[in-house]
Amino acid sequence: MQSLRDIGRSSGVILHPTSLPGPYGIGDLGQAAYRWIDVLADSGTALWQVLPLGPTGYGDSPYQCFSAFAGNINLISPDVLAADGLVNSPVPPDFPADRVAYGPVIAWKRSLLAGAFAAFSDGAGSADLRSGYERFVEEQAWLDDFALFMAIKADRGGGSWDAWPDDLRMREHAALEAARRDLADAVERVRFEQFLFARQWHALHEYAASRCVRIVGDVPIFVAADSADVWSHPELFVLDDQRRPTVVAGVPPDYFSASGQRWGNPLYAWEEHRRTGYQWWADRLASTFEITDVARIDHFRAFADYWEIPADADTAIEGVWREGPGAPFFTAMRERFGDLPIIAEDLGELSDLVPALLEEVEFPGMRVLTFAFSGDESNDFLPHRYPANTVAYTGTHDNDTTLGWWMSASEHERSFASSYLSVDPEDPVQAFLEGIWASRARFAIAPVQDLLRLGPEARMNTPGTTDGNWRWRLSPGDLSGEGIRTQLRSLNDAYDRVSGSRVS
Repeated sequence: MQSLRDIGRSSGVILHPTSLPGPYGIGDLGQAAYRWIDVLADSGTALWQVLPLGPTGYGDSPYQCFSAFAGNINLISPDVLAADGLVNSPVPPDFPADRVAYGPVIAWKRSLLAGAFAAFSDGAGSADLRSGYERFVEEQAWLDDFALFMAIKADRGGGSWDAWPDDLRMREHAALEAARRDLADAVERVRFEQFLFARQWHALHEYAASRCVRIVGDVPIFVAADSADVWSHPELFVLDDQRRPTVVAGVPPDYFSASGQRWGNPLYAWEEHRRTGYQWWADRLASTFEITDVARIDHFRAFADYWEIPADADTAIEGVWREGPGAPFFTAMRERFGDLPIIAEDLGELSDLVPALLEEVEFPGMRVLTFAFSGDESNDFLPHRYPANTVAYTGTHDNDTTLGWWMSASEHERSFASSYLSVDPEDPVQAFLEGIWASRARFAIAPVQDLLRLGPEARMNTPGTTDGNWRWRLSPGDLSGEGIRTQLRSLNDAYDRVSGSRVS
């Protein structure tokens, strides 16, 4: 595992695989993903930042997954399945090219994967594929619980596990054994689909390493209530005797929302985690570092303190701050892993505990340039105030694009930004890119939408909403031209951020 200090001054781009172009309705781990790595490598760009790679549920959010360990099977490449001899050359429906139509795409992918599983069950595929599957099933400790969870969920129409019959919800031994027996084929199919995702992802990850590109993964600090993690490890979460949350996660009222945000994720029973030496978290990070090179921890502040909301509250107004596990947690993780290549998402209103924890664990925090211009010269998001141990962004998946921000900014914000960055009104985004690339921040990262000068139509997510998010995609020509590659190379050359050594 490589230390962030060893990577040095570098740059990166945020692009979730679902946004890659291609004919199958959603970006996948096939040819376009390899072409994207080539774009980064040829421009001297060291980092490809993705969103969480887990299996998404309601709302298609990668931050609400059915497992903290499993992969998103919608990312499996049909072309690679064909190359492996598991399906014939796929002929997709006429999906839209500029966005993910999740309903039709998921239905088509499920049908394709069912065919691949049937072919594999009938003997298709190489000996290497079969031996790889056997090793995968043996090595992944989380897989059996997840496969059973998903098989039961499908058998019960997709509903949340908290509405299952009591014997399944409470994991009574006889009920679980009966489900394993009755749903054996469905359980095996889930295992096989996870193997296909892992096989394709690891091949892509190895290619990225060969081209000196590190992948920055994303670890949401909380897990979804409707997940195999909570169902199979209820002792690790604050639940009542019927295994329903008594308190949930969120953030209190702030200048973004008068009622705060009630996320609804169950909170951790940290005392139980301490008792086990944080074993579940160690397993989770081990899984993360197996498939990525760097982990961005979303809502990092909850390791210092977190907002606890009564589960029966309708909003986040009623809540209290609780202290998180703090530095001892990371001491335990360092004893397990050594250096921890972690980026801490430390945005929002923070207590004094958060910067103190960051200083103690020495992880780089984040700065977002479009947050810098609502105040004055004392704003910590201005590049001249960045500590060197920082990851600087023009924006993230949760913000409007930089051009979208510019179009909707107040007169004060635009005037301040124009003066500070010497903005060209004909191309305001360029000054923002140069602002973070020129800064002394260790890493400078931009969403690919900013390199393409796209506006609010290309926004990935609007927090607090559940409709229309996570759908944006690159156009088919965006990876074949020189635009992104040339821009990145020019920025990296100008500001001494050209990637060098091979990933170890």
